[in-house]
Amino acid sequence: MESKQAFHLAALAECPGLGSHRLKLLLETYGDAELIWHLPAAELTRRVPMPRQLCANVNAFRRGHPDRPAELQDLCTSRDIRLCTIEDEEYPNILKEIFSPPMVLYYRGTLVPDALRIAMVGARRMSHYGEALAVEFGRKLSAAGLTVVSGAAHGIDTCAHRGVLEAGGRTVAVLGCGVDVAYPRENRRLLQAIAERGAVLSEYAPGTPPLPAFFPARNRIISGLAQGTLVVEAARRSGSLITADQALSEGRDVYAIPGSVCSPTSEGCHHLIQQGARLVTRPSDILEDCGVMPLAPRRTQKQMTPEEHRIYQVLSFDHALSMDEIILSLPDGEMPNLSFTLLNMELKGLIIENELHAYRRAERE
Repeated sequence: MESKQAFHLAALAECPGLGSHRLKLLLETYGDAELIWHLPAAELTRRVPMPRQLCANVNAFRRGHPDRPAELQDLCTSRDIRLCTIEDEEYPNILKEIFSPPMVLYYRGTLVPDALRIAMVGARRMSHYGEALAVEFGRKLSAAGLTVVSGAAHGIDTCAHRGVLEAGGRTVAVLGCGVDVAYPRENRRLLQAIAERGAVLSEYAPGTPPLPAFFPARNRIISGLAQGTLVVEAARRSGSLITADQALSEGRDVYAIPGSVCSPTSEGCHHLIQQGARLVTRPSDILEDCGVMPLAPRRTQKQMTPEEHRIYQVLSFDHALSMDEIILSLPDGEMPNLSFTLLNMELKGLIIENELHAYRRAERE
């Protein structure tokens, strides 16, 4: 609900050091964000005690930005951005349950307050193995009805979103910047597609740049929106493990996909499994926990022509091959109309082309 009250609350949320927890206490105490914005300093701390320096920071921000609520309203209107508060009906129900829920959410797209969601996170520098699994899990979990939440970062996040969009499912991207800021820049089109099929959201005002300090706070929203968090691939020191820790601290499920013991990008997942995260190898492992029936597997072999079958036999699920590599791998060398055959296989859902124009199987056997 984009009321005058909502934008006063959004302005208060920007006060340095105030934080969601104390702001929630203020709102519960006074019941009116516009009233809180205009309260004298002495009255502000009379019923909700706060450190002297914090009070000084809040007062300095209000004096320095007296028109901030109106500015935020104009920004949202001009950039076609919606705003909801924790008191609004569209605010996700499960997010209200975490210790420090964001008091406001800026978003593009649509919010579904009672959706069944799973968070997917992982390495930015992923392996072919991680890429394949992120796309597969994103596609199959969303096809079964789950909303997939991630952070739209390079690597696993991007692949998870992409898998959902390929399946025609619903996905949510949580940003550590304004929802009108494409970060990374290469994901501008992806973010637009997510907004059209789900939501791009943030607790930060339009135009806010992606500063490093914002991402740990962003991660609490990713895990807070979901019943469970799946770590697809992660190094031992990784932001994905922070997200998993936050999920655990809120009593949510944590899942991890194992990888090679020789792979640095699987060390984080193996650590989580040692600490009690559930080891998963297929999307059905998570769907069973959520009480959702997985879709029946596709019968790929019966859909293929002889030419397609020859190509399919040289491809694998977790390692993509370029067209030149496919030709070299075929038993009798070059195949006429290879590009056309690969396109038909893509349209049938047999194979997937990645961003480097290399191909792999769409399904594990």
